[in-house]
Amino acid sequence: MAGVLPRLASRGLAVVTYHGVLPPGYRSIDASLDGSLITAETLQQQIRLLKERYQVISPDDALAWIEKRSVLPPRAVLLTCDDGRSNCLTDMVPVLQEEGVGCIFFVTGASVAQSRSVLWYEELFLHFLRARSGSFEISSDGVIIRGNLGSPEQRRAVWWDSVRRLSEFSAEVRRSFLLAARTEFGLESPIDLQSPESCRRFGLMTGTELRQLVSAGMSVGAHTMSHPMLSRTPAALAAEEIAGSKVALESVLQRPVWAFAYPFGDSQSVTSQILEMAQTAGFLAAFLNYGGGFGVDLPRYSLPRVHVSAGMSLSEFEAHICGFYSRLKRAIRSSSSILASDS
Repeated sequence: MAGVLPRLASRGLAVVTYHGVLPPGYRSIDASLDGSLITAETLQQQIRLLKERYQVISPDDALAWIEKRSVLPPRAVLLTCDDGRSNCLTDMVPVLQEEGVGCIFFVTGASVAQSRSVLWYEELFLHFLRARSGSFEISSDGVIIRGNLGSPEQRRAVWWDSVRRLSEFSAEVRRSFLLAARTEFGLESPIDLQSPESCRRFGLMTGTELRQLVSAGMSVGAHTMSHPMLSRTPAALAAEEIAGSKVALESVLQRPVWAFAYPFGDSQSVTSQILEMAQTAGFLAAFLNYGGGFGVDLPRYSLPRVHVSAGMSLSEFEAHICGFYSRLKRAIRSSSSILASDS
C-alpha cells in the first residue's frame, strides 16, 4: 500500500498544517486539548516520508506559484503551522532545520508584544476542565454564560458553546470574561508560564522570537489578532481582526506578510464574506484547516490543508497527503447520490 499511495498524487499542491510539538516533560492534560500537537519524533518521521516520496517546497516557492511566476513541481507539499506557540521555535524549528525544509508559521497579533500571552480559548478550556461540578453563571461586560459542568464530555460541550458565544465580542471583553470565570470558579491562573514545559506548550511567541523564527529561515503568516471564530464575529470586528494582524506583523518583522490562515479553519468558522475580507486586507492567499491532499481544488483564498493530529499514524498521514481519503469521500458521496436518486 505504501508504494501505491504516492502514485495517486498528481500535479497540484498538498498543504499540511501542524499546531506545534509537545515539549519534553509536558504531561498531557486532556486528549482533546492536546490532540493537535505531535511529538518531535513523529514530526521528523512525517517530514522524512514527504522528502522521500514527494517534493517539499519552500514558502517562497509557494508564493512564486501563487503569483504565477513559476509552476509547481510534481507532488509538491507545503508545510504550515498554526497559532505560534513558543514550542514552534524551541522544539519544531530544530527538526525543520535538520531536515532542510521550511514552513509558514501562522501567528496571531498577540505575538508582536514582548510579553508572553496564551490563547484565550485554551485558558477557557482549562477553567471549565478544573472547575467544580454543578451549575454556574458567569457575567461580565454584558456577556452572560450559564451551564452545567459534570462529565468531561459536558465540559467540552460547554466550552465549545462558550467559544462560539465569546467570539461575538472583542478580545478585551473575552479577557474580562476569563477574569470573571476565574472568580466564579475560585481558581488561580490555569497556566504557569514560569514552568518551562507549560510555557513551551501554552505560551505564544513574542516579537523577539518571531524575528528569531525568520532568522532561522522560516516564514510568518497572519492568524488574526486574537483568534476568534470569525463566522461568529461581527463583520466590522472580523475585518479588523484580519487586516490588523497583517499590519501588526509587518510592523514587527519589517517584511511583507502575504499569507493568512483562518482561526479554527473549518466549514463552520469560515464564510464567503470572511474569504472576501482576507482578499480585501491585501493577503495573496488564505488557508483553511481541512479538505487538503492532492486532487482537490485550490481556490486562492480557501486553500485546503491536511490537519495533522496526534493520533494519526504514518500510513494515515500519507493517505491524506496523496488524496486517497478525499477520493474515497467523493466516491461515497457519489454513491449516496445515486442511491438516493434510485429510491
